[in-house]
Amino acid sequence: MRAVVQRVQSASVQVDGELVSEIGAGLLIFLGIAHGDTETELEYIANKVANLRIFEDADGKMNCSLLDIGGSALVVSQFTLYGDCRKGRRPSFIDAARPEVANTLYEQFITALKQLNIPTQGGTFQAMMDVQLINDGPVTILLDSDKQF
Repeated sequence: MRAVVQRVQSASVQVDGELVSEIGAGLLIFLGIAHGDTETELEYIANKVANLRIFEDADGKMNCSLLDIGGSALVVSQFTLYGDCRKGRRPSFIDAARPEVANTLYEQFITALKQLNIPTQGGTFQAMMDVQLINDGPVTILLDSDKQF
């Protein structure tokens, strides 16, 4: 499982011109799910996201987590995080989980964040989404449950 985590002042998702979800200060999380991912990977990424100390404290140092600041999360499913571009010019998505598996884990990930008392919104699985954000910093963190980076 992979996540691109962006600290935001606000973020929203629209599908076909209609607002699906929006948050204020918090994290925009693009979530990629691979073949073989389970609840173990899901729990690792959810706990890592909730506890990442990437928000500034009173001294301007990144010492606070999403839980500490009472921020929100917006989770967008993104199979392209498993795009392999090492050969040729068109990415291969062979490592991405099948949609039926990915959707289940995506929904479970949103639930896991909610169970950690993080107000969490989601995008629309398998839809063409317009994602808007006001990046804060910018601060962008890459997470991988296999700890490849």
